[in-house]
Amino acid sequence: MKLQPDKSSAPTISAYGQGWIEVNGERHSQSLMVSSLPGTPPAPWAAGPFESLCADDFSFLATHGAELVLFGSGQKLRFAKPQWLQALISQGIGVETMDTSAACRTYNILASEGRKVVALLLMES
Repeated sequence: MKLQPDKSSAPTISAYGQGWIEVNGERHSQSLMVSSLPGTPPAPWAAGPFESLCADDFSFLATHGAELVLFGSGQKLRFAKPQWLQALISQGIGVETMDTSAACRTYNILASEGRKVVALLLMES
């Protein structure tokens, strides 16, 4: 049986390592938002270190059109405080937390399935 990958116009995370993420061949070294929604190119996510995150770092996505937000919490798994996610949850937007490497892999799978997904990927020095 011959298998062919689904066609998707969403940005693809093509590689990642400590301190960087490559999207469609372009390397990024700061926290990043990657979205499968049309017309939304990868963009810097103006989030500081995990300890300084707040509700404003997430609430802007409440009207973005995503059905799911993947929060890549850095090199290790750290859960977002419920109050940070309240705006998303009140709009019925799912939120999954994982380390940034896992969020990169999960984003690619969901985007290739045509899901409306946004990955917020925290980068650490």
